[in-house]
Amino acid sequence: MDRRVSVLAVSVALAGGIIAFMLLRVWGDLLVAIQNWNPLYLLPAVAFATAGWWLRGARYRSILGSLGIRAGLVFSTACVLISQTANLVIPARLGDLVRIFILKHENLSGYATGISSIVIERFFDILTVALLGLVALPFIPGVPSWAYQVIVIPLGLCGVFVLVLLSLGRVRSHRREILAILLGAAAVGFLALFALYGTPPWVIELLTSFAATLAIATVFIFILSRIPAVCRILARINTLIVRMLEEMKRSSLSLGSGLGLSGLSVVIWLTDIGTTLSVAAMFGARVSLAVVLLAVVIGNLFKAVPITPGGIGTYEAAVAVILVLSGTGQATATLIAVSDHLVKNIITAVGGVLSIRLLGVWVVDAIRDAFRGKGEART
Repeated sequence: MDRRVSVLAVSVALAGGIIAFMLLRVWGDLLVAIQNWNPLYLLPAVAFATAGWWLRGARYRSILGSLGIRAGLVFSTACVLISQTANLVIPARLGDLVRIFILKHENLSGYATGISSIVIERFFDILTVALLGLVALPFIPGVPSWAYQVIVIPLGLCGVFVLVLLSLGRVRSHRREILAILLGAAAVGFLALFALYGTPPWVIELLTSFAATLAIATVFIFILSRIPAVCRILARINTLIVRMLEEMKRSSLSLGSGLGLSGLSVVIWLTDIGTTLSVAAMFGARVSLAVVLLAVVIGNLFKAVPITPGGIGTYEAAVAVILVLSGTGQATATLIAVSDHLVKNIITAVGGVLSIRLLGVWVVDAIRDAFRGKGEART
């Protein structure tokens, strides 16, 4: 069996297994909870989810504009919807490559700029989600320590990323690599110190492995850089990375664009929370805004780790755990988590299919190329 097909099969099986395990554990209570649902609350849930995608399109258009790419709202929204629809079936978030291929096909940007636009979007998503979670924590008693770690670690990584961007232009070219290594080491040290405080052993082992891998990779790259041919290749890669980082700095760290993207990101995630609140109300659950906010935050931070396509399974599990810890019944929490993600994914899939019809069937070939890891989409 092809390795790519094997990875897809394993990730899909894992997602299905998690959902099946969650449902089967509370199957009897689940049927009772379903009988008391109110379908009227489905309408605001769908409205919030739909509005969220248009807002994401507006934010992506703003990001493209800051990179010197002129695109309309419909096109920008279609790009986001298609890539996220592809992520529902392609593991490791390789569906994001589709967006790069679309921009290249329309002669709007090269691959480096396309990647930059996605990294900027991901940065503001992770930063906004983590900050919203931090705001919710004081209002929820008895939050487990691991929830703090899930929120603070991404914030630390975002801080390191900002420092890297700020360093560009202030450090001479031949010292940027040294600065990157020092920042990387500082990030690992920060995470290690944080993890040592009330952290399960497996997290410490993971961070230790990461630090060891970083050290080995640094030594390996240093040795290879002594070889002239490899040195030329590394120089080209370094030039590409620096160019991408400089584009990100220009588009995301200016006062106007930073405030605009931050504001849009907050509104986007408030619509996401509105969807979850509507789904919770649909099943008669009395859940506070702070609890729903924290559940959505933790769910999306777990979802950011590309274990399953679209975070299916991992998102539901994380949301259900937070709801249960906050006093919601297990069956109701499971129903809310599964239904919430189902509504959002259905809206995504419908929007993705309509977007493919809008841009043309060649996008299907771009999705195939993303899955195969090719560098060029067909035209």
